[in-house]
Formats: sequence, structure tokens, C-alpha cells
Amino acid sequence: MNAVKSRLLNGEFITAAWAELGNADVAEILVRHGWPVVLIDGEHGVGDLETWVAVARAVEAAGGEVILRVPDGTDTMLKKVLDRGFRSIVVPMVNTAEQAAAIARSCHYPQTGKGGIGRGYAAPIVRGSGFGTRPEYAKRTANEDVLVFVQCETPESVAALPEICAVEGIDGVFLGPNDLAATLGHMENMDHAVPQAAFAEVEAKVTAAGKLLATVPGGGRSWADLRAKGFHLVAGVNDISFLMNAAAEAAKARDAELA
Repeated sequence: MNAVKSRLLNGEFITAAWAELGNADVAEILVRHGWPVVLIDGEHGVGDLETWVAVARAVEAAGGEVILRVPDGTDTMLKKVLDRGFRSIVVPMVNTAEQAAAIARSCHYPQTGKGGIGRGYAAPIVRGSGFGTRPEYAKRTANEDVLVFVQCETPESVAALPEICAVEGIDGVFLGPNDLAATLGHMENMDHAVPQAAFAEVEAKVTAAGKLLATVPGGGRSWADLRAKGFHLVAGVNDISFLMNAAAEAAKARDAELA
């Protein structure tokens, strides 16, 4: 069972830390120090698929759960990450219902009795099925367990949200506030009224569609603010910032002591 999906569908508010460095030990440290859900950033972070698998193994061994943001929503990419055992996926830059439908097909085996094109089959030999130890994987559990978020990061995506949310197999929308602000002409200015209005539009449309909402803090919106607005998943802190901030504070303390 996908614990993250189950918790979200049961109405729980989940906070997550980003893993950007592609380092298994760093990810394990996050889990053991208060961040049991780790969102591996395959779009902007370090590493390739096997790096992400190593990070996932460390997180899971420490008792945590992983979500993976893939670099893109191609069939080849999605097939590989699902085969390698990832069940919770975030796909960036999804602007149309057609893109969302293609992603949903790539993430689900064709349903029994329905036929059609879907996820490529290699179930008995992939990590996702426990290397063949889960006999119901392809027929049932793979489709039940997969959790798919598509990112809304452009005005085109905002306009298409009702159609995107109507796609079967898309579980939620991940609002990318920095990119949305930038594509609206307000790079690094999420506080501006134009992106703020767009954020509110995304929230209203996704909530009306009954889909899960996810995002990052920022633009004057805290963890508590986002929970109050109906978000289900918020990924805020990241390993690089932790290291940067700690290094800067240590350097400041050193300089003060030596002054």
C-alpha cells in the first residue's frame, strides 16, 4: 500500500523535505531528524535514476516515504521510474489535458476488460513488484498504489485545469508558484497581485474538481496558511538550504568570535 497516497486521501496534511543533493546519507538524516516524507527532485536536483533509487532505499530503510519529481513526463521516463519502484510521482510543466492523459496512461497498466494503451509491461522482473514477489502487482496493486501529481506552472495550465483535473488517473495538482509567477511576468515576485490571483484561481479550480492540492511555501504563504487554504501536501525545506544556512551561521559565529 502507498502510505503517502492513503494518508492524503484520508485528509491528512503532509509536509515534506526536498532532496536535492542526490545523497543517500543526507536523505536518511532528514528522515531521522523530523522529515519522514522526502521529495526527491529529479528535475533540478543532482543525479539520475539510479541515484534516486539509492536515495529512496535509504529513506525507506530509515522508516520514511519518498515522492519523486521526474525531469519530464515522457513515457520512457515514467515507465523506468515506476519499474524501479517509485509509486508517488510529480510531473513538471503539464499545460494541457492531452499531456495529462498521456502521463496517466504511462503510469497505469491497461485495466482488465478495458484494453487500450498503457504502461509497458515487465512486472515479474522489476523492483516495483518486489522482483516478482507481489503476484497481484500488475493486475491490481500497481494501479491502486500509484499517485500522480501534475505541476501547474503556466497561464496555459491554469486555464486548462478543469480539463486536466477531469483526466482519470491524475490524482492531484502541484502548484509551482515560482514558475507560475515568472511565466506571468513577475519573476521572483510571488507577492505581486497578479501571481497571487493566479494562485487563488488554481486553488479554487483544483478544490472544485475534488483533486489533491500540493505546493511549496512562499509568496507570503506559510505552512499553516497553505493548510488552511486546503492544500494536502507541502514540500518546503531542502537539504542544500539546510547546509547553506548552517555554513553561513557557523561562519558568522566564527568571525564574531575572532573579531
